[in-house]
Amino acid sequence: MKQTKILPIIKNTKIWLTFSLILIVISLGSWAIRGLNFGIDFVGGTIVTIDLHTEFKTSDVRKITDKYDKKADITYAGDTKQEVVISTKESLSTEQRTALFKSFKDQYKLKDSDLISVDTVTASVGQETARNTVIAATVAVLLMLVYVSFRFEFYFGLSAVIALVHDILIVIGVYALFQIQVNSPFIAAILTILGYSINDTIVVFDRIRENEKEIGMKDLPLLVDTSITQTMRRSINTVATTLIAIIALYIFAVDAIRDFALPLIVGIACGCYSSIFVASPLWVIFQKKFSNSGFNVKMKKHERRRKDRKKRQRDQAPQV
Repeated sequence: MKQTKILPIIKNTKIWLTFSLILIVISLGSWAIRGLNFGIDFVGGTIVTIDLHTEFKTSDVRKITDKYDKKADITYAGDTKQEVVISTKESLSTEQRTALFKSFKDQYKLKDSDLISVDTVTASVGQETARNTVIAATVAVLLMLVYVSFRFEFYFGLSAVIALVHDILIVIGVYALFQIQVNSPFIAAILTILGYSINDTIVVFDRIRENEKEIGMKDLPLLVDTSITQTMRRSINTVATTLIAIIALYIFAVDAIRDFALPLIVGIACGCYSSIFVASPLWVIFQKKFSNSGFNVKMKKHERRRKDRKKRQRDQAPQV
């Protein structure tokens, strides 16, 4: 049987962590310089939904909406895609709303009943949404830390959480760099990425625990490299299959779906990378650095047994 070549992942730990650090610096720099493009769900605004009773082009709708907000989002709604949803960060007054609908009414020969809804999102609601997003992400990460620590050990959990923070920061950097609007889909994207990333990481950690019975912890790089090599194909195939579906969604879907799909593409690819090249090398570092780690505890026991064995041999040796 042909023996699989073991990939030297741990040997190149500095390369992987340096690359991750560069990505995080770029993300934080983009966040600091450009900021996040918060949408209505976070900063407030007005959402107007109108039934046009016909298919329409976004460019035609913009000719009307540009008078009020050139950055307004135009999306489809309804089974026949004949309803237009206009989302603007501007808090339109009653007069502006009336004038906006009148423009559509004149152009598309509409009735008053075709104005389906006009919703106003206040800034206070947006602040509450932002707070709930941070709470949701923090609780999710902490629960994952508890779960992984309970199932494996604390340093497995710590490594996994750092990898998750790594993924979140890079996704936020993508939002900041490309000025993708941060709305409700952002929350879904972050939580989806967290779940996908931790699942990938647990697969690698589970294999490390299984191989520990055969290889042992004396040679940590060999243990981790072997485990990663054995799970690499599974991780790549799973990510590739998922990305094909999301990329297709990004190419063929409307703009609102693309804003959700792009961060998912980055986040899932980043999650696969971090589970292999961030979480696992960090676990090796923690095992060697902290005295209460599984590696050091077992090494101390091994050293004590070795000393006890030598002592017994000396005691049993014949006296001359």
